[in-house]
Amino acid sequence: MKTRIGAHAACMLLLAGAVHVTAGAAENASLAERFSQAGAASSLLSAAAWRPFARAGEREAWDHVPRDAREAILKLAEEYAARDVPTLPATLYLEFRRNGNRDRYQDVWMQRRAMLNGLALAECVQDDGRFLDPLANVIWAICEETSWTWPAHVGVQRAGVGLPDATEPVVALFSAETASSLAWVVYLLEDRLNGISPLICRRVRHEIDRRILTPYLERDDFGWMGFRGAGRPNNWNPWINSNVLAATLLLEEDDARRQELVQKVLRSLDRFFVPHPSDGSCDEGPSYWGRAGASLFDNLELLHSATQGKFDVYDDATVREIGRYIYRMHVAGDAFVCVGDCDVRSDIPRDLVFRYGQRIEDTAMQALAQSGQVGDELWGERRGPWSMMRLLYAIFHLAELRSANVQPSLLRDVWLGDADLQLMAARDAAGTADGLYVAAWGGHNGQSHNHNDVGNYIVYQNGQPALIDVGRPVYTRQTFSGDRYKIWAMQSAYHNLPSVNGHMQQAGRQYAATDVRYRADDAVAELQLDIAPAYPKAAGIQSWARTVRLLRGDCLQLHDRFTLREELSDVVQHLMTPCDVELLDEGRIRLWKARAGVDLLICYDPDQLQAQFETIPLEDTSLKAAWGPNLQRIFLHASKPQTQGDWTIVIKPRQEESAK
Repeated sequence: MKTRIGAHAACMLLLAGAVHVTAGAAENASLAERFSQAGAASSLLSAAAWRPFARAGEREAWDHVPRDAREAILKLAEEYAARDVPTLPATLYLEFRRNGNRDRYQDVWMQRRAMLNGLALAECVQDDGRFLDPLANVIWAICEETSWTWPAHVGVQRAGVGLPDATEPVVALFSAETASSLAWVVYLLEDRLNGISPLICRRVRHEIDRRILTPYLERDDFGWMGFRGAGRPNNWNPWINSNVLAATLLLEEDDARRQELVQKVLRSLDRFFVPHPSDGSCDEGPSYWGRAGASLFDNLELLHSATQGKFDVYDDATVREIGRYIYRMHVAGDAFVCVGDCDVRSDIPRDLVFRYGQRIEDTAMQALAQSGQVGDELWGERRGPWSMMRLLYAIFHLAELRSANVQPSLLRDVWLGDADLQLMAARDAAGTADGLYVAAWGGHNGQSHNHNDVGNYIVYQNGQPALIDVGRPVYTRQTFSGDRYKIWAMQSAYHNLPSVNGHMQQAGRQYAATDVRYRADDAVAELQLDIAPAYPKAAGIQSWARTVRLLRGDCLQLHDRFTLREELSDVVQHLMTPCDVELLDEGRIRLWKARAGVDLLICYDPDQLQAQFETIPLEDTSLKAAWGPNLQRIFLHASKPQTQGDWTIVIKPRQEESAK
């Protein structure tokens, strides 16, 4: 099979252990129109009538939550109840402007939301009143916050970055998340909280309306809404809309205003969904899928429930492909293909993946959700139990999710052909992590959460990383500024890519792969592309044809054929690895990782290339947690000046070489 990108066509071929999806320019059916056509608006339940989950006091439902989950909730809540609510002083908020640090404020913010949700859930589980006073303290403290918006996101206010302006609420990721969590707490516990004081829930309703619902209705200029400017909005759109929608459905009692809010949510969602690649691909990577495609599902589920099933779009082809993306990017265990600012290891929202798989009747998606330790990831503060909506779904579906424990599909071949991603993934055999796995992609350098990485590839052996995409460092003020590409992890020279004449790839939609071709069969999986357009003219590259080829059961071949505009000696291949590196005799490099099942040889022509490597100490806490104290960067330098090159690098298991 051979596919060339460029035609405005979409086709999908499902094979045993393989999926090939080639997408053209997407124009999906409008969700807002489908909502109207289905008569869903007239079926929308009132806030009083909508009962998505059992409330506190409905003992039968809460007693059916698995015992270990109830015990974990109570244990965590007892710790929360013994603490004072942590403070959020002005100087902590100002750190982002003063020194670029955003984590110290965000960490305290998350602690407060974890306490809110943990105490509320514990009161529902126990229903004896002992968590109500601590819960009231947290609710009141959150309502007293000048802004629910993080310092890194408040810059859209007229006052700019700094302290938040209390007269200009900003509807952003975590202000909307706060509104949703508070709304769920009121839904669950309003009667109990009224026993302390009716002013608690009245205050919550006032603050949600003032900070979120009213500005959401009155403004169209928040960029994530998608109403202004060019381009499809990123994960912010479905994520924020899902929380606005939840708050609306739970608390808005005026039917006309309720309908107005729902319709605007759908119109905004359409800016994300209508132009979404029909192959379902998420250029932000699998960890961001959890708040992109998965948040789209949150919206769809809320409306499916609140319209008594009248709004049901799970027959839509793109909705289905968006769900399937997550298992198509699965390498093994908790490892997923790392694209852009993706996390190297991803704790997928297992309950959501399972429910999504049920809705679209996809057993591979359900199998991915059911693999691993289901439920254990829900309760810890590092997990962030501040998304109350997902916690509730997970709690009440936990027993069902645990009812089977099957192995994920581990597809043999994946091709996502949309021009934003153009990603190939392949392994030696379907259904097993044993052997070699490779993913490679083209696309362009104007993606959301972009790294300059057109033509990059990664290699795993036996489910363990060998050649890697480094992933994202801790976010700071620099991350989303004009200095983003001064961060080394965003640069092409710290990906498995060449540099020429001292030049790396550049950022922007125009820096893209061309002449992209893909093929796969029982023996070979291969991606071909020209990566020259991803480099500036000053690099002097006329063409750079790259082929990433997996010969199943044998080796991986990287073939680069290039033409330069003038004779140059400064041409170098970079290889990033978390493994130990040993330069053997000429033309061979050993990569290995003790006790990790990685032992590979990198073979090259020593007459063409000369090898060296450097150790990169990792100071960034996120990268260190992913990879350990350091990484290695291998350099393969051109051995002589040239205007043309034809290089082949072979990566193969070392034990097979030793046996020959």
